[in-house]
Amino acid sequence: MERKNAWEKYPVGEGRDKVFLFAEDYRSFLSECKTERECVTALSAEAEKAGFRKLEDVLRENRRLKAGDRVYANNLGKGLALFVLGKESLEKGMHILGAHIDSPRLDLKQDPLYEDADFALLDTHYYGGIKKYQWVTLPLALHGVIAKKDGSMVQVNIGDRAGDPVFGVSDLLVHLSAEQMEKKASKVIEGENLDLIVGSIPLEKDTKEEKEAAKERVKAGIMKLLEEEYGIEEEDFLSAEIEVVPAGEARDYGFDRSMLMGYGHDDRVCAYPSFRAMLEMKEPEITSVCLLVDKEEIGSVGASGMQSRFFEDTVAEIMNAAGEYSELALRRALRNSCVLSSDVSAAYDPNFPSVMTKRNAAYFGRGLVFNKYTGSRGKSGSNDANAEYMGALRAVMDQNEVAFQTAELGKVDQGGGGTIAYILANYGMRVIDSGVAVLNMHAPWEIISKVDLYEAYRGYVAFLEAQI
Repeated sequence: MERKNAWEKYPVGEGRDKVFLFAEDYRSFLSECKTERECVTALSAEAEKAGFRKLEDVLRENRRLKAGDRVYANNLGKGLALFVLGKESLEKGMHILGAHIDSPRLDLKQDPLYEDADFALLDTHYYGGIKKYQWVTLPLALHGVIAKKDGSMVQVNIGDRAGDPVFGVSDLLVHLSAEQMEKKASKVIEGENLDLIVGSIPLEKDTKEEKEAAKERVKAGIMKLLEEEYGIEEEDFLSAEIEVVPAGEARDYGFDRSMLMGYGHDDRVCAYPSFRAMLEMKEPEITSVCLLVDKEEIGSVGASGMQSRFFEDTVAEIMNAAGEYSELALRRALRNSCVLSSDVSAAYDPNFPSVMTKRNAAYFGRGLVFNKYTGSRGKSGSNDANAEYMGALRAVMDQNEVAFQTAELGKVDQGGGGTIAYILANYGMRVIDSGVAVLNMHAPWEIISKVDLYEAYRGYVAFLEAQI
């Protein structure tokens, strides 16, 4: 059952211009928002411009919510839940778009700065599933926050602005790499060797005695710069969250500019169109929800991950403010909901055909991807959506002329992966994974098709508006 190429729906002119314009908006978002905190900050500001109000303000004012009201809740600055209340009772369920906004990266350790061989370096711990050898010899940037003891927060963004320095992890020169080249790819670069070089000039001392007494002068020089620029001392690293990410903007990819290469497509390429679809909702029949979470890349754990009670508690607050809350009503609202777990799928790569089956692979340019199940080793850890739900979604997509395809994550026993789908399914919700096909997934620079991005947006709008 070969699906048509979605580009054929958009001839040169106004139709294709819509695809490229949407992709340009997304490109700007992807370039500017490289951490989950940056995503939440940017999307919260845009949501407020679109008429969404903070849930905490609604609760403080004891305001009664009604159909058409727009509210959002912020989860520790790393997650976001947006609601447009529908005409139907919340107890009858919600239509939920769930995506994650964290991406594989390197994180600075709590005591990261040290000196070795007249270099100042930052010690890191990688986050999520990465091929460690991909992170060497790249220009890297530092994004994050530092929480000081007085409660103030220092924003860190170095490496992505014009004129900024960049940082990097060094690699062994090929002339001396005979032993290295014999290692397995998983061992060519070890996790403890992903340390960032950040400086090499010793701190100047006034006297000969000071120079002889000083230790780790390169490290001291870096700390002096950080104190002058950010007003921080070394111990402030203990309460910092600083992420090491590829430096540079997302770029058009290909002669025809049909694709985008950038950092963090997984999963911001699904989070962004999910958010934009929410902005289209005015007064839907069924309450629309966009849920953007953290920590998916490490198992959805922690207070900002999908396994926390944040979403359940937020729905309870929304229902209470709408005059509909009871414990039983909350359980019914969750159980009666439908979800698109908006996460990326692996695109068929003609350079590596052996890991895919062509009939059940996702292809660039063929639209939104539905993954009925993910997991590994006999679907372990997957949600495995039921046939009835898939049938209903097919009808919605066809009625709205949304290009879509179905896929698995590679050949059986080739590997596997998971999403937040199974966690939401624990409430009894109908859930399926759906998103955009990605090349180079989990690499520092990933690639997507612009028309797939646009079809995902159209599919998400259709889902939120549907009567399923």
